[in-house]
Amino acid sequence: MKNEKKDTVVIQAGGLGSRMRELTKDEIPKPMLCFNGKPVLQWQIENLAGYGFREFVIIIGHLGKKIQDYFEDGRRLGVHISYIQEEEPLGSAGALYFLKEMLLADRFLLIFGDVMFELDWNRMFAFHEKHQGKATLLVHPNNHPFDSDLLTMNESCQVTGLSPKNQARNGWHDNCVNAGIYILSKSVTEQMTAPQRMDLEKDVLTPLMKEQEVYGYRTPEYVRDIGTPERFWRAVSEQKSGLWKRKCLTQKQRCIFLDRDGTINKFRGLIHDAEDFELEELAGQAVKRINESGFLAVVVTNQPVVARGMCSIEEVDQIHRKMQTLLGQQGAYLDDIVFCPHHPDQGYPEEIPEYKISCKCRKPGTEMIERMAAKYHIDLSESYIIGDSTVDIQTGLNAGVKTVLTETGQAGRDGKYAVRPDYRASDLLQAVEQVLQDAESTKEAI
Repeated sequence: MKNEKKDTVVIQAGGLGSRMRELTKDEIPKPMLCFNGKPVLQWQIENLAGYGFREFVIIIGHLGKKIQDYFEDGRRLGVHISYIQEEEPLGSAGALYFLKEMLLADRFLLIFGDVMFELDWNRMFAFHEKHQGKATLLVHPNNHPFDSDLLTMNESCQVTGLSPKNQARNGWHDNCVNAGIYILSKSVTEQMTAPQRMDLEKDVLTPLMKEQEVYGYRTPEYVRDIGTPERFWRAVSEQKSGLWKRKCLTQKQRCIFLDRDGTINKFRGLIHDAEDFELEELAGQAVKRINESGFLAVVVTNQPVVARGMCSIEEVDQIHRKMQTLLGQQGAYLDDIVFCPHHPDQGYPEEIPEYKISCKCRKPGTEMIERMAAKYHIDLSESYIIGDSTVDIQTGLNAGVKTVLTETGQAGRDGKYAVRPDYRASDLLQAVEQVLQDAESTKEAI
């Protein structure tokens, strides 16, 4: 049991849940749906109580008495629960006005009642304390970014923009989804002068973004919106399989590190324009298999195009936005992307001197992998790298991960290192299947 926390948890459970009428039959509120033996809300409360949260406020509306009758004052679950009853719908933020006299600390945790999760809350709160913003949003990649609220963030993790799911989108986008979990300053409620209908994103977060007071905490942990029947039943299955717990960052993570050029996308030399980026035929299926397995999917790639002056950091980011968008269209996502912009050899006409250096991040150096291992609690001894070159294989050997060489791209013909991979595969999908088979056999042997 973790130390008791003063922070109040506010759960927004007052929505109509119109997309879930197939399951609710308009007889129970959506957060009271039975989920592997107990209501959705109970899963949320018990997870948070395990981290020392004791004070809960549930905002109720449609059929809210059924929630009150079940949970009462929360004593049965070892917590204290208060209620805010919306007599009329106040949107996603209007009822926060009533929190003014209910909060015990200068911040509170806001969660939507149709989000299921298994999180290391200590990490998110440590992030919030470090950045000292008025709002921290939990953000993550998911397998349906096309109908999710997408965020843009800068290098300081400040949220700079929000693209609502019902808004037409053009171009390429980061798969950076607003998960429906927030740490908010008490000052947010103090600025509300009366209870009125308010939208959290439009009326609260957007003004704070303009003040540079909103930060995004990105995590690969299990977070799923269960707002449709299909997503509800998928989350039920994933909880039973143990996927939730395996992805929590209190546990050591397993990762499949992926090279980019020639592995995920077709090899076309030094790509410096998003127009030239095209996924390998089976790449989407391969990354989706990684997502379903519980392994993290992290791209580690050398991009000397920056040092050579062929394109800027922003243009590399644009290529990566295209990669994420194309994968997202196939229901796949990357947990993170890290690249090295350096190149040690000088003498190119348009080169950028500050990037023309010897570094530890350029593969076969291991700094990129080590950085991701520290960030996501990765056990390198149970992780893998998949790539199309001997550079990738040497990187894996240096980092202490198992290696798979694909026959796509350079297919190991770069000849830079005299190394042998643990496995060979015709393409990324076969490589992933070999990894999952090896991981399963290793598990059975133990």
